Amino acid sequence: MRFKSIGRIVYDIENMNHQSIYIPYESSEDVILRCWDISEKLKNDYFQLNVYGKLLDFQYVTCRYLMVAFNQCNKESVFESIHNYFLDFFGDTVKNQWIANNYMPYFPRLPNLSLILIFRGTGNDKGNMKKLENIISSSPIMEHIRMTFWGAIVTLKPESKFYQAESIEIGQDSLTIPVDLGYFQGTQAFFICYNCKTWDLIEFLNRWKSGEAFQKLEYLKVELPFGNEFRRTEILNAIGVKHIDEKKAPPPHTVPRICGWRFSRPNTDPIISHTYLVRETDNRVASILIKGGTLSFGVWNETEEGFLAMLK
Repeated sequence: MRFKSIGRIVYDIENMNHQSIYIPYESSEDVILRCWDISEKLKNDYFQLNVYGKLLDFQYVTCRYLMVAFNQCNKESVFESIHNYFLDFFGDTVKNQWIANNYMPYFPRLPNLSLILIFRGTGNDKGNMKKLENIISSSPIMEHIRMTFWGAIVTLKPESKFYQAESIEIGQDSLTIPVDLGYFQGTQAFFICYNCKTWDLIEFLNRWKSGEAFQKLEYLKVELPFGNEFRRTEILNAIGVKHIDEKKAPPPHTVPRICGWRFSRPNTDPIISHTYLVRETDNRVASILIKGGTLSFGVWNETEEGFLAMLK
């Protein structure tokens, strides 16, 4: 039963001093290995194991987990051996995720490995934008990108692989700089914006409604901080929403978050709304809720007919 409960293995390389490989659970994590730079002196009780053809040094830290020690210049071959061992042991039923940040942007090219980037920067440092572009262009497509970038003055180019990430979680000044929501090609987007222009949101929603863009989108959430509020009526009128009879109870829209286990609750916040949009090209429905400074948009895998049949 414990083996069947293992859904993923996480390589958490974000913290250079506490790199670890663990199995995440709903409220805890089960550490398999800690990673240790071999420049630190090993104690006398270390031992060696053959891990998928490579001899590695190990040491028990506590009864709970092992420490693997290696020189950082050998990290590629070490992680490849460990990863291949896990693939052989668990098979393809377990998801493998690699987390790194802009301070140690190392992403190996290994099979069955999803990549997660955490990036923190400001527009005051011009090197930050260049570093972001270099990381994205030189790495495989990310599964999830979590980024805060304040004060930027340049937008990422439309052809950037950044926009192909399956999920993005962004904190920035607007909806267009440095990440332009209008170029997003993935499934889930979460934005916190200080200066969100109403027209940018209207344009985005109308492009979805026409079927021109965002074919894969399943969830969008945009938040305004500091008590600011969206111009709800203006937005809803501009995109031509439809309304559900107030006497009927709309179904709640929620989907599993791509990285909900790592950053927040496992599922998106439920959207319970009497307003919805219909995509013109395939009649798909999306629930939309604007409440104060939060806009939530969830796409159903239902046509309008199927959606209305779910009403109570």
